[in-house]
Amino acid sequence: MTHKISRKLSLQLNPQAANTALMLGGGGARAAYQIGVLKALASMYPRNHGLPFQVLCGTSAGAINAASLGCYASCFHLGVRKLEYVWRNMQTSDIYRSAWWPLFKHLGGMWLRNFQRQPNIKTPASLFDNQPLRHLLGRVVDFKRLDRNIERKALVALCVDTSSYSDSHSYSFYQSASQQDWHRARRCGKATQLRYAHLMASTAIPLVFPAVKIDQDYHGDGSIHQLSPISSAIHLGASKILIVNLDSPHKPQAKQFNGAPATADVLGHLLDTIFSDTLNSDLERLHRINHTLNQLPNGQSTQGLKNIDTMVIKPSRDLSEMALEHYKSMPLAVRFVMRLAGISKHSNSSFISYVLFERSYTRQLIELGERDAMALKGRLKAFFQRP
Repeated sequence: MTHKISRKLSLQLNPQAANTALMLGGGGARAAYQIGVLKALASMYPRNHGLPFQVLCGTSAGAINAASLGCYASCFHLGVRKLEYVWRNMQTSDIYRSAWWPLFKHLGGMWLRNFQRQPNIKTPASLFDNQPLRHLLGRVVDFKRLDRNIERKALVALCVDTSSYSDSHSYSFYQSASQQDWHRARRCGKATQLRYAHLMASTAIPLVFPAVKIDQDYHGDGSIHQLSPISSAIHLGASKILIVNLDSPHKPQAKQFNGAPATADVLGHLLDTIFSDTLNSDLERLHRINHTLNQLPNGQSTQGLKNIDTMVIKPSRDLSEMALEHYKSMPLAVRFVMRLAGISKHSNSSFISYVLFERSYTRQLIELGERDAMALKGRLKAFFQRP
């Protein structure tokens, strides 16, 4: 009896009439919140159900989550469990070198190279060395499985966004069996066989992690220069998009300053702008277009435009405030370096919430994401049922 009920529910939720996309935005350590949302969504499906999305789009840390899900497109529950295990057991040392000697060796080498100004130096500058992340990706993302899933059409497309430091364009590198490239103002979609370099580039937060060379150009975090974050999913055929936005509410008093903003405040402000502002403005633009299309008489030309159904899930709590509760869980060497930059537990900065890759924080984010998504369970079912 239970099996029949579960099967009926999955058929109701499974999109039949349109391609449905999942869009996972960037936000560093905040991306653990996305796992909680996915965990809640997976609970609405039987255990052997495939991925309920035909298109996966990811930016920055969201690109890693999207790529990992794509590797397990034939079993949604398994993909979510794999991701949850990684994020629930996260340590800073899994993402960047955080011990005293490796950290200061990296910073000292970067300072020496800048001081010498040698033109033939090819190592990009960064606050942290994120080579451990490359090793983690090797354990989490199996591109051979991804290739097979796309060949078998268990997944229509996976898209990873990056930004080029060479031409200041936003690049949507996608892997698909049937889509075509696109070119728009300062952004383009480029078919490719996705590999670790694309994920490393998409997660390269400016100044925090080093840029990555793809072909002949250096690329950084996909949120930079991202004028229209939702467009990738639409170009890849999506008519319905579930968006997990990592923008969180801020308490008004948290942004009041006695004097001029400190370095920590400026860094946090920049990251908030990079990861959230363009997505929010793109959503406003999409809603205006949908409203305009709905006002047109039947039969009138829409110039190739179509109505895009979207649903957005975002944190109900201030993630910056949550991060401060776990500040002391960060490695001492990292806290020392951040203190030199004016970032401490008493800062009004959201910077800490992006780089605090510690399990005490990520587990709380997962729990918050699951609660927020379960609170929207009725809306989620209605979203997937809409034709």
